[in-house]
Amino acid sequence: MISKETIDRIIDAAQITDVIGDFVALKRRGANYMACCPFHHEKTPSFSVSPSKGIFKCFGCGKAGNVVSFVMEHEQLGYVDALKFLGKKYSIEVVDEDESPQDAQNRLRSESIVAVTRFAADFYSKALLETDQGISIGLSYFKERGFNLEIIKKFGLGWAPSGRGGQETFTKAALKAGYKKEFLVASGLSIERESNKELVDRFYDRVMFPITSISGRVIAFGGRTLRKDKAVAKYINSPETEIYIKSRSLYGIYQAKSAITKQQKCYLVEGYTDVLSFHKSGIENVVASSGTSLTTEQIRLIKRFAPEVTVLYDSDVAGIKASLRGIDMLLEEGLKVKVVLFPEGEDPDSYASKNGPAALQNFLDNSQQDFIAFKTQVLSDQSSKDPIQRARLISDVVASIAVIPDAITRAVYIEESSIQLNIAEEILSDEINKLRKKKQYGAYGSRTTPYNRPTRELGTPSSLPPIETGAKLPEFITDTYCEPAEKELLYYLIKFGESPLYGIDQQTDLGTSTVSQFILTELQNDDLELQNLVYKQIFDEYYQEKEKGQEHIQKHFTNHRDPNIVKTILDILYQEHSLTIKVFVESMTPEEQMLSIVVPKAILVYKAKITAIAYQNCCELLSNAEKEGEEEKQKELMEQVQVLMHIRNSFSKALNRLTI
Repeated sequence: MISKETIDRIIDAAQITDVIGDFVALKRRGANYMACCPFHHEKTPSFSVSPSKGIFKCFGCGKAGNVVSFVMEHEQLGYVDALKFLGKKYSIEVVDEDESPQDAQNRLRSESIVAVTRFAADFYSKALLETDQGISIGLSYFKERGFNLEIIKKFGLGWAPSGRGGQETFTKAALKAGYKKEFLVASGLSIERESNKELVDRFYDRVMFPITSISGRVIAFGGRTLRKDKAVAKYINSPETEIYIKSRSLYGIYQAKSAITKQQKCYLVEGYTDVLSFHKSGIENVVASSGTSLTTEQIRLIKRFAPEVTVLYDSDVAGIKASLRGIDMLLEEGLKVKVVLFPEGEDPDSYASKNGPAALQNFLDNSQQDFIAFKTQVLSDQSSKDPIQRARLISDVVASIAVIPDAITRAVYIEESSIQLNIAEEILSDEINKLRKKKQYGAYGSRTTPYNRPTRELGTPSSLPPIETGAKLPEFITDTYCEPAEKELLYYLIKFGESPLYGIDQQTDLGTSTVSQFILTELQNDDLELQNLVYKQIFDEYYQEKEKGQEHIQKHFTNHRDPNIVKTILDILYQEHSLTIKVFVESMTPEEQMLSIVVPKAILVYKAKITAIAYQNCCELLSNAEKEGEEEKQKELMEQVQVLMHIRNSFSKALNRLTI
């Protein structure tokens, strides 16, 4: 519990525009402020903040609340932790009367590490700007690189002294200031020698680059030596701590987030000085992976602010080939990806330093290319003459397109690749569908035992007539989208996935198939996959977790780190469920005893609906083709319409027979 007096103090102090402005770029519109919503992807701002009312509202996704609920939602914190978050921001002490001794100890430890790291940032900054050694070596280096005082202060650049010549080391200064030894070591800023337990600095004789969190808090450091000795590591970085996780951090994200949001695009570079040089040139929507391999968490951090990423590479072909996996990861997260390759001997830092801001921006605008053209250029080698190399190139491009979650985007890239690689769209499409199917089922396919799908009866063996569902659906309908039917399948999967479809005591030609095995096989046999991206993620994760049991699965999803998944699961399981299948509505029969009827029927409904939608779309295309006089296209579409009509009628008859 937190006292009402403390809560009132926090609410009074926390200006909603000040808090939300730490995470999104707000623009005044009349009495309110607008921004692109941080809770869902959008290009047109629909997120409104009212400073007079102290509330926010997104007219796109429906999220709404006050300053505390924003922090809870955005930072995924509970109510008490959100109050503590705001309390720290406004220097208001928050005491949780129900906090356990262990929780209090952990909190105090993290706060102490934060305090030590903040002290270090100030120490290194003063050493750079106020000491003879820092000015003559560190500041001179930064000025030689073209970084003025504005950039130096904007990024909090510093100097780590060696202790020679009367210079005080960081460790000695921190101990003198009252910081405890255990927190100096826990922060990674000091190292304890095994021989004599003496504390020494991790960073010395280096220019320092503070790494900040998205809210601007210093959480770690990178240090660059200015020595020419090759035996000395050029860069060293802070180790991971309670407050710094490398895979979730991007250098420059705090300074870049407003520009990224405004321009709806992010430049991704590798090093600290690349970021600084771009800012010096007036290009602020840039972040760096800091020399580490790009991670999913870093990509999602970028995706909060913009839907497009331009990856900047120097001319090192070997290094580019080693990092191409990062492009596929960006595509897999649904981002639009462009690539810029700098001239030979140049990198983002050197090019920006040698050319003016206008020339740099002009180069970026005119040199960016889509990932297909880039991969073709980088991997081509002798592929035009060597069939094996050409096949490898095509396979690599196909693998990249296959990870793109949006079906329309995939189709556009297939068309573009067909032209650039001079290969039929049908071949590319077939290979991409195979890869997507393999990815969807491959991770857990070996752990399931799908039955062979025969002509079968649905429901109890004696109550219903047989239904023929063995015919394979045509490939041209596999990307059709019907959200309510997909939601229906997830309902049975999450709630009853590991339950026997036909009950423990019932013997059928399907053996003892579970609900999850049945659903998986039905989709796999027709090359179908869920088109709603959140539903698909839940579906995929289900089969990765299924061996741990149904109870674990539900806990896994209701406590998921992704709030969209939590909301979706709760909506599916606990809100009023508009079932498309209503069986025995007036009876008191438990759902578990109805699985043999409702689950197969849910599959039929799903396939019937996407077939009906595909039929309608095909008829519209046929009508347009007739107007344009395209005879060949008319013939092809007429054949598809006839196939879909037959399948649609078959499903309709099957569903009409499934009545009790």
